[in-house]
Amino acid sequence: MSLRFYDTSARQVREFSPLREGCASLYLCGATVQAPPHIGHIRSGVNFDILRRWLTHLGYEVTFCRNVTDIDDKIIATAAREGVPWWQVSERNQRAFTHAYDALGCLPPTVEPRATGHVPEMIELMRRLIDAGHAYPADDGSGDVYFDVRSYPAYGELSNQRPDQVVEAADTDRERDKRDPRDFALWKGAKPGEPSWETPWGRGRPGWHLECSAMATKYLGPSFDIHGGGLDLVFPHHENEQAQSRAAGDGFARYWLHNGLLAVGGEKMSKSLGNSLRIPQMLEKVRPVELRYYLGQAHYRSTIDYSDAALQEAASAYQRIEGFLTRAVEVLGEITPAAEVPEAFAEALDDDLGVSQALAVVHGHVREGNTALAAGGKERVRELASELRVMLGVLGLDPLSDLWASEGQGLREVVDALVAVALEQRQAARGRKDYAAADAIRDRLTEAGVVVEDTPQGPRWDLRRG
Repeated sequence: MSLRFYDTSARQVREFSPLREGCASLYLCGATVQAPPHIGHIRSGVNFDILRRWLTHLGYEVTFCRNVTDIDDKIIATAAREGVPWWQVSERNQRAFTHAYDALGCLPPTVEPRATGHVPEMIELMRRLIDAGHAYPADDGSGDVYFDVRSYPAYGELSNQRPDQVVEAADTDRERDKRDPRDFALWKGAKPGEPSWETPWGRGRPGWHLECSAMATKYLGPSFDIHGGGLDLVFPHHENEQAQSRAAGDGFARYWLHNGLLAVGGEKMSKSLGNSLRIPQMLEKVRPVELRYYLGQAHYRSTIDYSDAALQEAASAYQRIEGFLTRAVEVLGEITPAAEVPEAFAEALDDDLGVSQALAVVHGHVREGNTALAAGGKERVRELASELRVMLGVLGLDPLSDLWASEGQGLREVVDALVAVALEQRQAARGRKDYAAADAIRDRLTEAGVVVEDTPQGPRWDLRRG
């Protein structure tokens, strides 16, 4: 079965055929850093991290570019409200995004360009568009530069809209010398007190759409394989990216992949609605790996309606996986990942990154593995655990990997030593048939959040979660 994706532009599933054999280029619209991230932002990061991991597992050499929009109206407004420089707002929030991506196990991108570091590339792209008759500077000397929507007949192809139905572009509060209300800003002329950069058409700052086209083509080339982002970016952002890039003569993205949004009570999660759930707040409820499981478990194109109950259910599901692998290691010692994933798992991910179906294979292995453990079938346990590790590695969820196994490892070792003393006292009490004392020790451990399980190999413990 071949790898295939739902391409937003084609509005159908297409077989993946990269520009260069054995290589895959991926651009993801990253953060606009006017505020710290909520889980809706990081869902996109997790979804495309799984895609990147799967492409790598299939043998592709992946170049992954995820940008940072570090200057825009909202950043400037936040800085003015707080009385700090705009770059201070951008810097602190970019660090918060990086911390969140790292905490949830997202691999770092190959390159993470900032918009303000690519003004020369933006100027060059505007020059090409103006020379080709697809863009124009405002005649009043304001420094505004606009893309001429009517000059590009294919405008609307990505979002499946007709140009005459497109509403006025609301990306600037100054419609000076616009030839058409639908024309969108490539460059915004400077306002007093705002950051600005020099161009042949006057000082100003980048328009949002221009930034991504300039950065994507700089690092991935005039044409590249996959452009990703949230479903809310299809129009106008991605439509405008495609229009300006192709009008300038670049092939741009060959596949468009969009992840679904995360809602709270049926409403899209957003900072403006005040319903966003920040990452530190979420990590007080569950561990980072459990939050990753929650955000990645549904199909990437589906909408997730957040609830605490669903989050805890996901955490429990992950703990069942973790529990089997922990017990398997206790019985068998070190377990190495298999070389290949099971066929059903591969078929699920090849079919438009079907993570939910892939997780069904994972949990099937866990159930069979627990049965084999109970029956003492060590070889089957090893086989299942080994396949589990390679599948979980693709999903970024392997509890035995260096990333998650080291999570709180130092504290775990201290707790382990203390619990071991209590368990020895409990075993001694049971040995002298003082069952009241043994039960009292177990009850005290339970009150402290330590769950004790008696197994044929002796007592084992874990921390109570959820």
